[in-house]
Amino acid sequence: MSHLLPLSLLFSFQFKKLKLLIIKPPHPTKSSSLFALSLPLTFLPNLANLTNSSFPQFSISPSSPNNQSKPSNTQANGSQCHPATKRAKLISNRKHHQHSSAMNHHRKQPEQTTQEDHEQQCQGKDCETKKKHEPLLPGLPDDLARQCLSHLPPSLLFTVCHRWRHVLYSPSFPSPTLSVYSLLTDSDSSLSFSFYDPLTARWDPLPPPPLSSPLLLKHPSFVSRLLPVQTLSSSPHLLLLSASTLSLEPALPCPLIFHSSPPRWQVGPAFPLSPRRWCSTGSINGSVYIFSGVGSSKYNASLAKSAFKWDTTKNSSHWKWDPLAPLKDGTFCREAVEAVYSYGRLCMVNLRGRCAKSGAVYNVRMDQWEDMPSGLLSGWTGPACADERGDIYVVGEAVGTLRVYQWGRDTWRTVVRDEDRLRGATQMAARGGRVCVVAAGGEALVVVDVRGKGGRIWTVEPPRGKKMLNVHVLPRMSRGES
Repeated sequence: MSHLLPLSLLFSFQFKKLKLLIIKPPHPTKSSSLFALSLPLTFLPNLANLTNSSFPQFSISPSSPNNQSKPSNTQANGSQCHPATKRAKLISNRKHHQHSSAMNHHRKQPEQTTQEDHEQQCQGKDCETKKKHEPLLPGLPDDLARQCLSHLPPSLLFTVCHRWRHVLYSPSFPSPTLSVYSLLTDSDSSLSFSFYDPLTARWDPLPPPPLSSPLLLKHPSFVSRLLPVQTLSSSPHLLLLSASTLSLEPALPCPLIFHSSPPRWQVGPAFPLSPRRWCSTGSINGSVYIFSGVGSSKYNASLAKSAFKWDTTKNSSHWKWDPLAPLKDGTFCREAVEAVYSYGRLCMVNLRGRCAKSGAVYNVRMDQWEDMPSGLLSGWTGPACADERGDIYVVGEAVGTLRVYQWGRDTWRTVVRDEDRLRGATQMAARGGRVCVVAAGGEALVVVDVRGKGGRIWTVEPPRGKKMLNVHVLPRMSRGES
C-alpha cells in the first residue's frame, strides 16, 4: 500500500484470549478482505495494566455466569443472613451487573463502527461527492495518473476498482483499448450495429443510425444472395457508406459516421456525382476513399471510373469530397470490395474468391494508379485486410488458410491453417496483433493472434439469434461503469 489506511481495533476477552479484528478500509474494493487474529494473553506482558481507567471505552467483564465473583470470606463466615435476604441481595447484584454491562456496551458502540454502518453512511451525497473527487493515484494529479495507468494492462485496470474502471472507459484515457464492431442481422433480415467488449466479454448495441428507410439485405429477385451493406473503419470512426433499396437503387445519399465518444451518428457530405453502391472503399489516417460504383440510373462510365477523398479529421463545416486521379477502366463496379492500405498504397481487386480478377494499386503520395504485382494478385483468394503496420492478410476461403503478403519477395507466407474454422470466411479486420475473421456463415468470429508464436486461435460467438455480416476493430465506445 502506498499510504496508511485507518484501522479500527476491537478488544474482547473471552476464554483467556485477545481477539484483534482489523476492519476493511473505508472504501474497499472487491479484492479487500477481513482479517481476524487471536493471540494468547501470555503474549501481552503488560496485560495487568489494562484497566477500566486506562481504557474507559472498553469493558472487561465476565462473559458467562460461570465467571461470577464469589462472596468474600467475611460474607461467607460472618453473620448469618436469612435465606430470603441472601436471595434478594444476589438478585440485586445481578441486576446491577447487567445494567453496568449495558451502559459500557452503549459507551463503546460508537467506536465499533462496522463495515455495514460505514457503507450506509457513504450513501449520502457528501460521501458520493468525496468518492468522485478522490485521486486516481494518491499524490499525483489525475492527468499524470492517467498517463501512468495507460501503461498497465486493461484487464488489470478493469478488476482493481470502480474508479479505475470508470477512467478506462472515459474518452480522456490516453490509450483507449480496442473493441470489435459488427453489423448484425437476424432471421428477419433486420440490421443492427453492436460492439464486443473483450474486457467484459459481452455485446452491447450501438445507437441506430438515422435512416429514412430500412436497409435491404435480401431481395425477392436474388433469393440466394445477400445484397452488400458497405461499412468502413477509419479510426476512431465507423462509417456506413452504401446499401440498396427495394428498387435496387442506392439507399444512402450521404455517408453516416459513428463517433464512439460520446456515442452518436453524424451525417457526412453528400456523395459526389451521384449516390452509389457496389463501390470500393478504403481509409488512410482519417481520410475516406471511395472508388467506382453504380449510381441511381444505368451504367455511368464517369461514375464507374471516379475516385474521391473525404478528410474526416477536418471540421464538419469544411467536409467535402476531393477528386482524385480516375481509374483506368470501369471494371471495379461489379462487386463491393475493400481497398486495403499498405505502405503508402491502396490495393484492391474487382472480384472476390478464386475466380479470374483484375487488381489495381493507388499511390497515395503520387496520386496515380499502378499495376498490382502478380504475386499479390494471384494470392488474393478471399477477404483481405491490413493491420496498422501495413501487413496485408488474406484468408483463402476455399482452403481455410491465413496468409500474409511479403512486398520484397512478392510472395505469401502462411500464418495458420484451420480448415474447420477459417473455411468460408467472408470478411476480416486486423489491429493490435489480432486478425478477426467472420466465418461459418456469420455464426462465429475467429480471432487469430498473429504476433505470438504458434498462431493461437479462439472463437467469439455473436449475440444469440444474430449473425455477423462484417467486422471492424476500433477504440471501445465510451460508457459508464459496468
